[in-house]
Amino acid sequence: MRTTLLGVAGALLALTSAAGQETKTAPAKDFATIHAQLCKKEKWETVSWKTDFREVHAASLTEGKPIFIWAMDGQTLGCT
Repeated sequence: MRTTLLGVAGALLALTSAAGQETKTAPAKDFATIHAQLCKKEKWETVSWKTDFREVHAASLTEGKPIFIWAMDGQTLGCT
C-alpha cells in the first residue's frame, strides 16, 4: 500500500513539474531550411536503377557502357 501511494505521489509530482515547463519551437524559416536539407535527394537516388538483366545487357551493348552489378547475400543491412 505504501509503495502504491509513493508511486502515485511521484507520478503527480512529475506531471506538475512537466506542466510548468514551456515548450520551445523553432521559427518557420528554420523549419523550412531544415526540411529542405532533410528531403534533399542523394546522388545515388537520382540514378535510374534497372533490375532486368536482359534489358541492361541490351542497353550495355548498344551504348557501349559497362554493367554495374550490386550483389549480396544475407540481410539487406549487412547484419549477417
